[in-house]
Amino acid sequence: MRLASFQITNFRSINDSGSIDTSQITAILGRNDSGKSNLLRALHSLNPAEGLAELSPIKDFPRHRRLEECQGDTPVVATRWALEDSERAELAQMLPRAAKVRHVTAGRGYGTARWSGLEGLGDLSLDVSDIKAKVRKIVPAVKAAAEKLADDARATLEQAADAFDAAMILSPDYIRWSTGAVAALQSLRQAMAAADAELSDKQEQMLAELEEMARAIANDTPALARAKQWVLDKLPSFVYVDEYPALPGRQNIAEHLARKGWGQDAPGQRNFEKLCKAAGLDPQQLQELLEKNDQATRNQLANRAGSVVTAEIRRLWKDRELKVRFNLDGPYMDTLVSDPNRAYDVEVNLDERSRGFQWFFSFYVTFFADTKGAGDAILLLDEPGLHLHARSQADLLAHFEQDFANQIVYTTHSPFMVPVHRPGAVRTASMSEAAGTTVSNKAEGDARTLYPLQVALALSRMAGEGAKPQQREGAARVEMPSRELSEPVDLPVQ
Repeated sequence: MRLASFQITNFRSINDSGSIDTSQITAILGRNDSGKSNLLRALHSLNPAEGLAELSPIKDFPRHRRLEECQGDTPVVATRWALEDSERAELAQMLPRAAKVRHVTAGRGYGTARWSGLEGLGDLSLDVSDIKAKVRKIVPAVKAAAEKLADDARATLEQAADAFDAAMILSPDYIRWSTGAVAALQSLRQAMAAADAELSDKQEQMLAELEEMARAIANDTPALARAKQWVLDKLPSFVYVDEYPALPGRQNIAEHLARKGWGQDAPGQRNFEKLCKAAGLDPQQLQELLEKNDQATRNQLANRAGSVVTAEIRRLWKDRELKVRFNLDGPYMDTLVSDPNRAYDVEVNLDERSRGFQWFFSFYVTFFADTKGAGDAILLLDEPGLHLHARSQADLLAHFEQDFANQIVYTTHSPFMVPVHRPGAVRTASMSEAAGTTVSNKAEGDARTLYPLQVALALSRMAGEGAKPQQREGAARVEMPSRELSEPVDLPVQ
């Protein structure tokens, strides 16, 4: 299932966001305090990776409205999903009249109840003339077979034929009708078997078709309920990240295991677990090897982990080629980073690297841990890459597009995180006192809202045209395009 669009209502600064189209990556631009984060938080609540929970009316219901307006079923999230071909086939097998369904919907309110729907679901319909035609051929055939029987057996079979004939008269309530039709068909079958009466192959086929049709109608209500639950079960989980806490460069493994045994779940504990998951290390195994004094095995595991993480960091971090090594010193594990291609190949602790690299390293570790095995989880990122250099932000955007199969919805202020080569992926959020937070699927808004996009387009044009270096008074400068950045910019049609 792929998220096609979502709409947020009755949540914090959002009265009604409007329908927001989504693609593989979706960037939401907007000035400070325009409600961008609230959009992600609300969407995340539909199916959070950590489990569904009630929303808080006191905290989450718009403050300018009375609390009694908020009920458990007050809508918050409405989503629309596109089905893959295999999913469409699975759904049609479960509910035959859903064969033409290509999109499904799902939503939630303030309570934990969620709802779902099947867009384009066909109505329950029956071919009345076909049913009558088959009944007109079957009933006389059964009675003809009854004529050959003794009086008691003949009367029983004729009664079953008459009951079948009456039960097959259609009523407007198809579900109720089908229940009676199934019972009458079963009685007719039993009476024919008791009388050892047989129909022709063609008549038998018509009777089987009527049985299949009646059972399908009778089973429609439970099948529809299963189909709607199937939609909810198929929903990808949402991973929401609004910060990437820095990972300490030195960790005490023994202390970590002790705190874990005490049930402590501090951020530092969780971050170290994520680092070990990304590196393929088991803290418990490392501690047991230390107690056995098996330093050789510990070092081999640390070397392998360093090689794995180094390969990923080099693939993703384009600023310079770095090497990551994990050093085990008794109960301590140090994360060391070096520049092997520099004149002075000096290892320094992760804590001593630039803030931008620390952020990126934390981003890599957090995302690896949170999405490993998450399949088609949808990633919701609030202002990713704030501490990165401009070029590194551009690399991060490329990483989103090239290295993640997951759909990603993120907010940003940075022109280097705006996918100008994918104009259909840009959304703009605006805030007004009357309407609250609203989102446009077009690039429109005030000057502050559009400024990152306009800068991104200007930089893109510079890259396409080639910057023109000019020498002025002994200093090098780059001639910028003459167009004012505050002018409205029309995005090209995708």
